[in-house]
Amino acid sequence: MESIQIKDDFIKLGQALKLAGLVDSGVEAKEVITSGKVKCNGETAVQRGKKLVDGDLVEYEGKSFKVVSNKM
Repeated sequence: MESIQIKDDFIKLGQALKLAGLVDSGVEAKEVITSGKVKCNGETAVQRGKKLVDGDLVEYEGKSFKVVSNKM
């Protein structure tokens, strides 16, 4: 499983999808999220601004990544 590292307390779902390389743009992120194709911690996520924190698991099109905070 892939992981993305964040420097702050959270990252928004749309930004996380772009950072993980699963979408190419914010517009694409909005489309896949609002159409119900993305899951966060096993539940369908429909808010692109959903805040993800350390330990959250995101799934999209058979790929998944975990959010890891490197904040000290």
